[in-house]
Amino acid sequence: MPVFQEFKAFVSKGNVVDLAVAVVMGGAFGKIVTAMVGGLVMPLVGYVMPQGDWQKLAVGPFQIGQLLAAVIDFLLIALVVFLVFVKGLGRVIKKPEAAPAPATKTCPECLETIPEAATRCKFCTTKL
Repeated sequence: MPVFQEFKAFVSKGNVVDLAVAVVMGGAFGKIVTAMVGGLVMPLVGYVMPQGDWQKLAVGPFQIGQLLAAVIDFLLIALVVFLVFVKGLGRVIKKPEAAPAPATKTCPECLETIPEAATRCKFCTTKL
C-alpha cells in the first residue's frame, strides 16, 4: 500500500479527528478559564494578598516569590475549573440513574443466586 494511502487511512480514522477537535476545544476552553480567573478571581485575590512586589521575594539566588505566584495561580485556576465546570455543570447535566438490580435470593442448598420469585433452584433443583 503506498504511503499516501496509508496516511489517508490514518487521518480518516475517528480517533485522529476526535483528538483534533479536542485540542481545538481545549484551546478555546483554556481562554475561557484564563479570562474568568484573570477578570474575576485575581482581582479578589488582590484584596487578600499582601500589597507590594511580593513576587520578587528571593532567598539568596532562589526566586521564592515567582514560585509562590505560580503555585497560587495554578491552585486558583484548578479551583475555578473544579467549582464552576465540574460541580456547576455536574448539577446541570444529570447522569441517568441506573436501573435497580433485580431482586434475588440465595439457594440454601447450593448457595447460587436465583431470582426472588423462583420456587425451585435452577442449579440444584431444590424446591424452595
